[in-house]
Amino acid sequence: MRLAGLAVAAWLTALAGLHLGTRTLLLVGGAAVVLTVLSALYLLGHLGRWPRATAHRYGWIVVAVGLGVVCAGAATAARLAIRDTPPIRVLAEQRAPVTADLVVRDDPRPIRSAGRPGMLLVSTELVRLTGPDGRRIHASVRLLVLATDPAWRGLLPGQRLTADGRLGVPRGGDLTAAVLSTNGPPERHGAPSWAQRAAGTLRTGLQRACAPLPDDPGGLLPGLVVGDTSRLPPAVEEEFQATGMTHLNAVSGSNVAIVVGAVLLLARWSRAGPWLAAGLCGVALVGFVILVRPSPSVVRAATMGAIGLAALAAGRPRAALPALAAAVTVLVLVDPELAGDPGFALSVLATGGLLLLAPRWRDGLRRRGVPPGLAEALAVPAAAQLACGPVVAGISGTVSLVAVPANLLAVPAIAPATVLGVLAAMMSPIWPAGAEFVAWLASWPAWWLVIIARQGARLPGGTLPWPGGVPGALLLTGLTVALLIAVRRPLVRRLVAVVGVAAVLGALPVRLMAAGWPPAGWVVVACAVGQGDALVLPVDPGRAVVVDAGPEPGAVDGCLRRLGVREVPLLVISHFHADHVGGVAGVFRGRRVGAVLTPSSTDPESGRDLVRAAATGGRAALLTTVAGARHPVGGVDLLVLGPPYPLAGTRSDPNNNSLVLRATVAGVRILLAGDAETEEQHAMVTRAAPGQLRADVLKIAHHGSAYQDPGFLDAVRPSVALVPVGTGNTYGHPSPGLLARLSRGGVRVLRTDTDGDVAAVRTGDGLAVARRGVPAGRQP
Repeated sequence: MRLAGLAVAAWLTALAGLHLGTRTLLLVGGAAVVLTVLSALYLLGHLGRWPRATAHRYGWIVVAVGLGVVCAGAATAARLAIRDTPPIRVLAEQRAPVTADLVVRDDPRPIRSAGRPGMLLVSTELVRLTGPDGRRIHASVRLLVLATDPAWRGLLPGQRLTADGRLGVPRGGDLTAAVLSTNGPPERHGAPSWAQRAAGTLRTGLQRACAPLPDDPGGLLPGLVVGDTSRLPPAVEEEFQATGMTHLNAVSGSNVAIVVGAVLLLARWSRAGPWLAAGLCGVALVGFVILVRPSPSVVRAATMGAIGLAALAAGRPRAALPALAAAVTVLVLVDPELAGDPGFALSVLATGGLLLLAPRWRDGLRRRGVPPGLAEALAVPAAAQLACGPVVAGISGTVSLVAVPANLLAVPAIAPATVLGVLAAMMSPIWPAGAEFVAWLASWPAWWLVIIARQGARLPGGTLPWPGGVPGALLLTGLTVALLIAVRRPLVRRLVAVVGVAAVLGALPVRLMAAGWPPAGWVVVACAVGQGDALVLPVDPGRAVVVDAGPEPGAVDGCLRRLGVREVPLLVISHFHADHVGGVAGVFRGRRVGAVLTPSSTDPESGRDLVRAAATGGRAALLTTVAGARHPVGGVDLLVLGPPYPLAGTRSDPNNNSLVLRATVAGVRILLAGDAETEEQHAMVTRAAPGQLRADVLKIAHHGSAYQDPGFLDAVRPSVALVPVGTGNTYGHPSPGLLARLSRGGVRVLRTDTDGDVAAVRTGDGLAVARRGVPAGRQP
């Protein structure tokens, strides 16, 4: 208990310090020093009077907690003082152009949700900074690089380089001193260490071995084995998240345990002694950590594993819980930033749940007649999910109802896939054909994991909304602790079981059958997909025309599921920017798409290629259109109004060549303006026939940007305006001036960032609106 108190106090102190700052941390640390010293002196003075008293035992726990606060406060304050070096902070606030000498800390990671396709996130350590005046600053601080040049993609940890760019202020809450935005390639100096080069060779070899496999298992296997998710389809990643299996997408402590356990079994089979077995496991542990890169969960598991191996060699193999507490304490003191890392928190909590809850639950199930193997299989995922639930709820704003059964079904496939994947990586430099065969074997358990995630994500009512952030996490933590204490009593346990079953049986049908969405008579829905567009026009029950797909597959897929859309006879792409085509795979997910309609302009090519690939994979016809063309689909009549001619030399040519459509649904005119800006809007006004632009509903162009032509808004004269826009976007959308102008004209404005999915509805009395709302703690 004393060691656990030390670990928890150190963790919470470091976490608070990252957000509160150095001054507050020093005040708390000073108070903790005084209280700890006084408590220790008091306890030592009464040592001979009540050595076994309960108060005495808890008194030393208080001392341990105080030591954790003092040590973590000092370590975190020292790192924060280095992070907030005044010269670097000043340059970051000025967004000054600089030249930075850096050391790469981790593999570059693509940012899929970024507005600029191909952007990479690179974690680095700063060595030297040269400011715009030529002054050099030597500082060892963490720098986050946002890069667009493909030359950054192949960097390895430990690589020294020089890069030019502009500094920016970080978001806070970690040890990052500044953000460097760069568009150019890095200048490399020398090569990484031999260990990192070897790891890079093995990781690349595993990717080559998985190349012949289908995308889903072939992309999952490198992520499961070495944490490389570069080839993992976004749809699979979202399905794993929806079913509470996202920990399998990256290397975690379970992978370390599997690899070290396999080596330990081989050592015991060969009758190796404790010291030799511990040594072999230690070599495997170091090699695997280098191979997969030291992520927070792997570092935690490796540290705990090292302590556990030492306990094994010394003849004390049951010191798992003290090993976990010691690992947390050491890691937080060495790197306080780990305290705020969600992966680290989930890994520690999952391990704690397995150590504290799973054995008791397993034994309780066995006493009630459950077979030993089944009892173990039921207790392990349930304990891990219960321990991690508050953090997951705080991050996602949801509580998964399918996580425990999904993880239970996944258990038999994890170890074979991991061991075979590691074997394929090790064989790849020596015998590529053999590595491909082993990877093919590993793809079968990987397929099983994909099937579980896919089916679990498609279950209706599989996740429930929950308050997000710290309040939601604390609320679920309190309920979980209260439940664990209460169920110790048989009567309470039976009551909880009855209430839980009644709640599920009573609430689930209501959630599935009477959700209240979509509203009756809807003619258009603007989906809450973040900073992007996705509009839906109903054709028949279960069928709809979709205009644009938003930035992410999961968001548009979720919106279409809520609307009950099973078939899309026509998908229209207004233009090829990522915020309109990034989610195109989500439209095809589980649906038949008849045709894809695109503009004649093909900029940017990355978006065009994404749409073409989705259409080809989904066997949908790929069509282009021009102004004046009509595309009737059932009861939906589409007329292309813009661009009236190709526009060039504008502020944004791709935006100003967006398709602008006038849709007529049940007699209601809806104008879908894409991202058309002032130039295209003005061109349409000058070319349009009288009344041609008039509409009842206007989808505001370009997320409500300020680039709107007043003549265009006057020509449309809508009653309802829909603004698809993302929460907290950095573009200033929607423009306050535009909103004020619409309000003065009596227009009813609905925004997806504040209202969630929004709909225009035809009623017997005319046109009405409906909003689905944004679940607490979640951003559309």
